[in-house]
Amino acid sequence: MIQDIQQYIHDEFQWFHRHPELSFREVETTERIRQDLQKGGLRILNLPLETGVVAEVGTGEQPIVAIRCDIDALPINEEADVPYRSEHPGCMHACGHDFHTASVLGAAYLLKEREAEIQGTVRIIFQPGEEGPSGALKIVETGIIDDVDAIFGMHCTPLLDVGQMGILDGPAMAAVDAFRITFHGKGVHAAHPDKGIDPIVTAAVFVGAVQTVVSRNMDPFAATLVSVTHIEGGYNWNVIPDETFVEGTTRSMSKEGRQAIRNRIETLAASTAAAYEARAEVQWIPGPPALINDAHWGILARKVAEKQGFDKQPMAPSLGGEDFAFYYDKVPGYFVFIGTGHSYPNHNAKFKVNPAALYPASQYMAELACQAVVQIRQEGSSKE
Repeated sequence: MIQDIQQYIHDEFQWFHRHPELSFREVETTERIRQDLQKGGLRILNLPLETGVVAEVGTGEQPIVAIRCDIDALPINEEADVPYRSEHPGCMHACGHDFHTASVLGAAYLLKEREAEIQGTVRIIFQPGEEGPSGALKIVETGIIDDVDAIFGMHCTPLLDVGQMGILDGPAMAAVDAFRITFHGKGVHAAHPDKGIDPIVTAAVFVGAVQTVVSRNMDPFAATLVSVTHIEGGYNWNVIPDETFVEGTTRSMSKEGRQAIRNRIETLAASTAAAYEARAEVQWIPGPPALINDAHWGILARKVAEKQGFDKQPMAPSLGGEDFAFYYDKVPGYFVFIGTGHSYPNHNAKFKVNPAALYPASQYMAELACQAVVQIRQEGSSKE
C-alpha cells in the first residue's frame, strides 16, 4: 500500500509532466500507471488495449460505478515556468491530463483503503487518446462500459482557483466535427484564366458564404460555430492551380443543430463549386457528441463538493469538445471542472496547474464514486 498518498501522487504528477506522450502512443505512461496500480494493490483488468489501463476496486459485482481520466499529451513545445518541464521536445501536457492521471491515481489509492466498505465495484479508467481524438471509443469497444451504472469524470480549468469547482447540468461541452473540402478546378496560366477553372476563387467564395451558416441558418439562441482554419492552394505566382484545399471545424450543442450544420456546409460546397464550374470533394470527420451532464447525478456531484469543502461555481457551456461524451451513449453520468489556479489557457505552451489541487481532486473523485455506489444500491441498479 502507498503510505503517503498525497506526496506520492504529487511526485507522480511531476513524472507524468516530464514524460508526455501523444495520443495512442502513451506506452511509457501506461507502463508507469500499471506499476503505480500494482504498488497500490489494485486489480488490473486484462483488456485488449495497446495503451491505457482499467483497474477495479470492490466486490466485482453490481452496482458498478466508473471514474475516468485521460493520459495523453499535445504536440506543443513547453514554455511553462515549472522545474519539472517536459523532457520530450515538441510534446507537452498542455491540457492537464497529467493532473487528471495523478488525481485519479490518488482516488484509486483512497478507494483501495476503503474497499471493505464498498458494496459494489468502482472501475477506474485511464483512457488513451482523448486528444486523438476519440480514445473513449477504444474503451467502449472493450465492453467494459456495458455493465456500468454511472460514470464520472473531471477536467482541470485555469478559469478557477484551487478549491473551486465548476458544475453545470445539461449541455456542458460541444459536439465537435471537422470538414475537409477540396475544390477541383482546371489549372492554367494565370494570363489566361478563361481557359481554366479557378479553384482559388471558388474556395474564397465558399469561405465567405460558409460564415452565413451560423448567422442565417441556425437558431440565434443556439450555441453553434463554424470556423475555417486552413486554406491551401497554388504553388506559383503565375499559375492557376488545379485544386484548393479548405478545412475547418464545427461546434454544436444538439443533435439537430449538428446535422443542420453539416447539411448546410455540404450544400454550400457543392453549389459554390457548381456556380464556378468546379467540383467539390467533401470529407466529414465526426468527433465526439455534445457532453450533456445528467441533472440527477448533478445533485450528488454538488452534495459531495460541499462535503469536501469545494466552493461551487456556475460554469458557462463551452464550445470546446470532450470525448467523455461518448460514454454518455452507454451510461449516464457527470463531468465536473476542478480549479487549478489561474494561468495561461489549456493548449497554450505556458499552461500550468497548481499541484495543490491534486489531492482535493483525488478525495472528491473517490468520495463521489463511493456515494454513487450507495445511491445506486438504494435506488436499484439498472444493470442487474
